[in-house]
Amino acid sequence: MRAIVVKNWLKSPNDMEIKDIAVPVPKDTELLVRIDSVGANFFDMLMVQGKYQIKPPFPFTPGAEFSGTVVRKSRTDKRFKVGDRVFGSNPTGAYAEYIAVLAAQCFHIPSKLGFEQAAGMYITYPTSYAALVLRAQVKRGDWVLVHAAAGGVGIAAVQIAKALGARVIAAVGSEGKFDICLEQGADKCINYREPEWTQAVMEATGGKGVDVVFDPVGLVERSLKCIAWNGRIVVVGFAAGNIEKIAANRILLKNVAVTGVHWGAYVRNEPDRIPEVWGALFRLAEEGKIKPVVYEPVFYGLDKAKDALKAIANRETYGKVIVKPAETPSKL
Repeated sequence: MRAIVVKNWLKSPNDMEIKDIAVPVPKDTELLVRIDSVGANFFDMLMVQGKYQIKPPFPFTPGAEFSGTVVRKSRTDKRFKVGDRVFGSNPTGAYAEYIAVLAAQCFHIPSKLGFEQAAGMYITYPTSYAALVLRAQVKRGDWVLVHAAAGGVGIAAVQIAKALGARVIAAVGSEGKFDICLEQGADKCINYREPEWTQAVMEATGGKGVDVVFDPVGLVERSLKCIAWNGRIVVVGFAAGNIEKIAANRILLKNVAVTGVHWGAYVRNEPDRIPEVWGALFRLAEEGKIKPVVYEPVFYGLDKAKDALKAIANRETYGKVIVKPAETPSKL
């Protein structure tokens, strides 16, 4: 099979090489999946350069999120059968034509979603759901401010908040991304690069401020200027590259709760929450209330993975960037 193979740390994703390697042989607890779509992530770029917290032994194939078709399973597995459409995640191995992956890390693709949409679901949607429901306890009528609302977790947060009956203000870094947020249900869009964006939030909420702030960027300090009494802030990430230091007295003055969400750590700390979250997401997907947004164009061919990662690095994208190992679109 063809796969991207990294034999040493690279200067950039442009140095990634495609090799012909053996199809992996799945273990008893694993599925062999023929990959249809790969969900590209910013951390893929960091991993091939040795800058990510996970540093696989050489040689390795990068890529964590995928969707595809089961071509082999263990005799003892009861959840899947050959031919099933699945999506899942693995620390490495997705930029390839096949992947051997633990069956426990795969799910059936909801009937209303295609391969490309499903490839962008595994990390973003449970993260956003856990942030809004488990941590912020969003309820109907709440005003929710979603930062980086056109990104993967951002769009997921917009859709989930709307499904919960909240009113959403989508904050993005350029007005060119307003339309995509409005299409996903946002009630208002603002540009958080504008100096007076917090005032725009206050005006949109009638001077009250937002009840919940969903922040994968690193805008907690400024968001405190436009949060309501008893507001809840969820720290999701630090896409801006700066870890904030916040004056605690400002949290006190408005009775604000600041929490974090680390979805990947639930498997160790609260494993019983995982089926709860996925069950809710699958119900919302089947009801048509959530649907991953795929960035256009889709990148066909493993040699285009570098272009996909470059687009992410340049902040040109929205939703989920997808790479297809097949070099051309399939013909129906």
